[in-house]
Parts: sequence; structure tokens; C-alpha cells
Amino acid sequence: MNQTNPTADVAVNHLLALLLERVRTVLGGQYVGMYLYGSLASGDFNQQTSDVDFLVVTKATLDAATVAQLEQMHAALAASGLKWAAKLEGSYLALPALHSYDPADTTAWPTLNEGQFFCAPHGWDWVIQRHVLREHGVVVDGPPIRPLIDPVTPAQIRQAVRALLGSWWRGLLEQPERLQGSDYQAYAIISMCRVLHALRFGVIASKPAAARWAQRELGPPWDAHIERALQWQPDQVLNADQTAQEFIRYTLDVSGKND
Repeated sequence: MNQTNPTADVAVNHLLALLLERVRTVLGGQYVGMYLYGSLASGDFNQQTSDVDFLVVTKATLDAATVAQLEQMHAALAASGLKWAAKLEGSYLALPALHSYDPADTTAWPTLNEGQFFCAPHGWDWVIQRHVLREHGVVVDGPPIRPLIDPVTPAQIRQAVRALLGSWWRGLLEQPERLQGSDYQAYAIISMCRVLHALRFGVIASKPAAARWAQRELGPPWDAHIERALQWQPDQVLNADQTAQEFIRYTLDVSGKND
């Protein structure tokens, strides 16, 4: 299955076509397919704040020389000046490891995140990414991805969400420097809405859907804080670092992870 225009954004499609061409050149016979997850798959892509989240599936774990070529390729794309090039985030994962998340797997997968290319094991967030890929993933090129991933159960989603809360988000409370930025304040508040929704229902909702549910569920004063986070734009100052920290603490309490 191939899609000439996998998204509704012309500039995103142009970048994806270029990425696909270069990925196939580097990987050669190792290449299986390229897919989109994140907001482009879940239906809440935001022109101002979203990333272009991609997954490339390979036949087997890549050798060091191929990984080095991928790093050079991504550096060239980042320096190209193309719209959305700086927003590319994704990973390269071998087909045998795709079907389910194994927390004991210490394989260092090639990863692009926040402009940095590195190799690292996947974390609990890849339970959630697999769920989104299986249920909503967009095929840029390659076979359908749904048959390649095992169903992700509500219990597995809740387990992953609690694991992320207990590690990453509680860690931010201990070292809250990231929360000084308005972008991360908005991200944290909306993320807690998705966490609360996932804990309640065992599914991953889009950010707007989870935020609107949380507004109805929580009421004042959280509904107003959530609305400000939803409406935030990159040129605005949110001044919500304390609010974000309080909301993380509240969510940890709800999850039972604020020990």
C-alpha cells in the first residue's frame, strides 16, 4: 500500500516524500515500510505545535555503519531549511520487535527526538505508540501495519501510563526546569488530560478530545487552566509552571503513583 499524499498538508507530504527516498537509499534491502503515528495519525495535528512523528520498520537490527548513514541523512534534512524538517521525530525499529513492547529489550534503536539523533532502548511510551500505530497509523509506504502489531489491551495502556507517570512526569517535579517554558507547560497540562482519560477508559484519545473530557469531568478551576493550554500559541507566554506542577501532582495522586 502506497500513499502519494499521506497527510492533508502539502509541505508535510513533500518532506515525507524526501525522507522516504533517502531512507530507502540508506537502508536498501533492510527497508520494510514507513508509517506515521502521533497527531498526524490521531487526528489532532496542530500547525503551530505538532511534530511529524514517523516510524521506519526494518527487516533486522541495523549495523553501526547504516546507523551512521542515517544520522548523516537526518543532519542534512535538518539543515535543509524545509518546512517541518526541524519537527521530524521518530524511530527505526526491526520487524521482529514491532509486534509488542518488551521492557526487558535493551536494544538501542536509532531515534530522532527534539532535533537530536541517538540510539536508545524504547520506553513505556512505545506501548502507547504501538496502540496508535495499530489503530490509527498512516501508511506512507509499505505493507499495512495493523497485522504487524499485537492488540494493545486497556490494562497494558494503563500500565504504560502509570509507568510514565512514575518515572518521567514525577521526575519533572523533582527537576522542573523544562516546565519553565510555556510550550512545555501547555504540553504537560494537555498530557495530564490524556493520562487521566487513559486511566479511566483504557484507550488513547486525541489531545482535544481528552482535554474537553477533562474539562467536563474536573470542572473549576482546572477547566479554565486546560482551556488556556488548549488555546496557547508559540508566541504567547503562559505563566503556568505552578499550574502544570499542581496538575501533575493531582494526576499522580489519581493514579496512585505519588508515593
